[in-house]
Amino acid sequence: MDLSLENLTSSQKDELMDSVKQQIAIANMQELITKMTEKCFIKCIQKPGKELDSSEQKCINMCMDRYMDSWNLVSRTYSQRLRRESQMK
Repeated sequence: MDLSLENLTSSQKDELMDSVKQQIAIANMQELITKMTEKCFIKCIQKPGKELDSSEQKCINMCMDRYMDSWNLVSRTYSQRLRRESQMK
C-alpha cells in the first residue's frame, strides 16, 4: 500500500493538516506548561514544603502571567513573520 500524499484526496489532505496542527498545538502547550513550571518553581520556591506561603503564591502567579504574556508575544510575532515570508514567495 502506497502512503504517498499524492494519493490523498483534497479533503483527506485537509484532515491530515488539521490533525498535524492539533498535535503541534498540544505539543506547544505541553512545552509551555513544562517550561513555565520549571522557571517559576526555580524563581519562586526557595524551600519546598507542604504548602506555598503567600509570597510564593504571589510570585508564582506573577511569574506565570509574565511567562504567558511573553509566550503570546513571541508566538504572535513569529506567526506574523511567517505570514509575511509566505506572502513574499
